[in-house]
Amino acid sequence: MVKVGDKAPLFEGIADNGERISLSHFIGKHNIVLYFYPKDDTPGCTREACAFRDNWDLLKDYDVVVIGVSSDDINSHKKFKEKYKLPFILVSDPDKKIRGLYGAKGFILPARITFVIDKKGIIRHIYNSQTNPANHVNEALKTLKQIKAEEIS
Repeated sequence: MVKVGDKAPLFEGIADNGERISLSHFIGKHNIVLYFYPKDDTPGCTREACAFRDNWDLLKDYDVVVIGVSSDDINSHKKFKEKYKLPFILVSDPDKKIRGLYGAKGFILPARITFVIDKKGIIRHIYNSQTNPANHVNEALKTLKQIKAEEIS
């Protein structure tokens, strides 16, 4: 598993809009919140996604790109995103390769884990909680606030 201070592993994937995206496109330009979740449109995953959506105005203050990753297919992501009006990117990881790069496998269920990556591509924070999905955005915001303070000073 990657740890705080490591370079974020680069990956490519297919986003909910059908386009191929690469983490390398965002490094050097934006902070990144990369979160792995078990399944679209399930209670915990919906709470987590909606918490990111509901805090979108705060997140935007930190020049951040939010990317949610699960093994669901593109159509599932598209429906999930439309149903809950999610303003961020969802990436399909059907073979769990991206999960593997980050060590975000989990045991019985796929892990619910969030990585905050700074503009230099360094992992600044990791939050792993299956049982508190709505807190992932709070943890991300705390770290983004710290990153912004460092940039200013």
